Amino acid sequence: MTRKLTFVRLVDSIHEVHEKLVAQASKAVNISLTLRNWLIGCYIAEYEYHGADRAKYGDKLLAKLSVELENQNMNTCGKRQLYQYVRFYQTYPKIVRSVSAQFQHLIPEWVDANPKKVRFETAQLQVNPQKLLQQLSYTHIEQLVSIEDDTKRAFYEIECIRGNWSVRELKRQIGSLYYERSGLSKDKKKLSELVKSGAESMDVALNIRDPYVFEFLGLKPKEVIGESDLEDELLDKLQDFLLELGHGFCFEARQKRILIGDAHNFIDLVFYHRILKCHVLVDLKVEEFNHENIGQLNTYVSWYRKNMMSNGDNPPVGILLCTRKDYALAEYALAGMDNKLFVSKYQPELPKKEEMQKFIEEQMKEADS
Repeated sequence: MTRKLTFVRLVDSIHEVHEKLVAQASKAVNISLTLRNWLIGCYIAEYEYHGADRAKYGDKLLAKLSVELENQNMNTCGKRQLYQYVRFYQTYPKIVRSVSAQFQHLIPEWVDANPKKVRFETAQLQVNPQKLLQQLSYTHIEQLVSIEDDTKRAFYEIECIRGNWSVRELKRQIGSLYYERSGLSKDKKKLSELVKSGAESMDVALNIRDPYVFEFLGLKPKEVIGESDLEDELLDKLQDFLLELGHGFCFEARQKRILIGDAHNFIDLVFYHRILKCHVLVDLKVEEFNHENIGQLNTYVSWYRKNMMSNGDNPPVGILLCTRKDYALAEYALAGMDNKLFVSKYQPELPKKEEMQKFIEEQMKEADS
């Protein structure tokens, strides 16, 4: 006799269907993105060896190619990213065996699926390439590719898959020299258990929100990356507030994505100030102030100063806003700018700290009411 469906079981069943299909969708998108990047690297590397006109471009190949691809509205195809894709292909050539039948026709005819004939034969310690594709996002793989030592890379491959690490956790373990500590440890099992107990696991939802994924799908970072409804609402109000001040703010970008080293960063709001002739970067943190916040914003300002200033521009300024329950704190990031210059030239045109703090506090109280 068939058991009747109770309301509790109905909720549980729908939740199970949702979780499984979201996980399946996430995995499918991540595999497609990873294969796409591997194939791009494959084409470029093989062109460098077999291209009929490769000598024409030489060292300028990636720069020229990135311009052409971006003209065709292809995201994540900057010069540095193309270089990363080539490294990915060269580091994991055996992925060729994991390309499903429906995509086999995309592999250049001169690339042989026989691993003995693959040009870049790397360490035998690598985990099964199918596992890499199935269980790690491309952002995970990007971190692994940056590791030069084959044995060390294989160690993190295994630990990352076994521990279901998030990208942030993988970065943290690499940064904390887990591999080196494990080599020096007398009780490796105990160390592994300690790491496992404090490790951050991968969340399917966060995997879908990977910057590479939503650019691959043609989504804008703003559509997906907001940390909370409160933060999004505050940014909307703050954007309008600064534009309404009438001090020369011209809106440029929301959730501006910049690449610093191998890390993707997002600046909440970017303005150009037509009177000061400089960029103004605004970073909102729905948390208490800490020195990491101002350090991060200072890095953004430095990056803008180096990469985005044009002839006639003045140095950029960063505005940091940190919030607590009933209190807001505003700080400026000057990135090496002379403080006297800031006081005399910038401060009269930019909103006062007290003015911004009062505005944010009012908005937070309004949101709580």
